[in-house]
Amino acid sequence: MEKGDYCWHTSFRRCYVSVHTFVRFEPRSGKETEFREELLGVVEPTRAETGCLGINIFESLREPFVFAIHSEWVDEAAFELHAKLPHTVQFLRAAEKLLTHPVQGLRTCHIAGGAGAAA
Repeated sequence: MEKGDYCWHTSFRRCYVSVHTFVRFEPRSGKETEFREELLGVVEPTRAETGCLGINIFESLREPFVFAIHSEWVDEAAFELHAKLPHTVQFLRAAEKLLTHPVQGLRTCHIAGGAGAAA
């Protein structure tokens, strides 16, 4: 990564490399299966978006029915567009009824790390 390829200060609200988002989900009791289906249903339409570099869904090993999404986008504009598309809007509406909390994502730009020795 070259100097200037990423943001040093988040107040600029702009990254010069891809944008990563992380979201944690905790479904209401009795709604876990329904939420899991909604979550899995949004993966393929999201992957098909031209600005999506990748999306991965995770299920907790230690907390039953706790899920997370990690997605990567070419830039913030691509993520903003994603947030307005019908499949995303429909998922968020369903999530409102199925989760114990409002959906809150974390937008980030990568600043360090990479594959480990076992990769």
